[in-house]
Amino acid sequence: MLLIIDEVQTGIGRTGKMFCYQHYGITPDVVTLAKALGGGLPIGAMIARKEIADTLGPGMHASTFGGGPVVCKAALAVLKAVQQEKLLLKARSMGEYLFKRLNDLKEKLPLIVEVRGMGLMAGVELDIDGKAVVQECLRKGLLINCTHERVLRLMPALNVSAKEVDKATGILYSVLKGVAK
Repeated sequence: MLLIIDEVQTGIGRTGKMFCYQHYGITPDVVTLAKALGGGLPIGAMIARKEIADTLGPGMHASTFGGGPVVCKAALAVLKAVQQEKLLLKARSMGEYLFKRLNDLKEKLPLIVEVRGMGLMAGVELDIDGKAVVQECLRKGLLINCTHERVLRLMPALNVSAKEVDKATGILYSVLKGVAK
């Protein structure tokens, strides 16, 4: 049996470590990657332990967006930027700041049930449907989404600044305060 971990959303620093699984002291056999790896270009990748990789021959695995030279060059640039710009450290420090700001909102707004996540991947669970909140935030310039009907998902860029976090949480506060009325 193999342990395969999907890091399509959580990989490449999103949670403050290169891969989310590193927070839990486990070692997967296979890791899947996409999204952040391409820096906005479509790419998919699979990393496997040597013993697993050695069993795979040409055509035995595939990725719709794997292997193109342009996106591979973009992926290398992303990995270089993560290292050179110390984006893992930035994701941890700005993630702490983001969660502090979101928990401050939770204390002020009873319609926030829970704030959860890690690094720069946050979920804000509401006791109401979040669709109207997402639309109003978008109207005010904050791009978020809603999952499971009541969980607002915030995933700022790894190079987000405190000023940008303040602006985003300010918009979110004004929208949620308006909805609470």
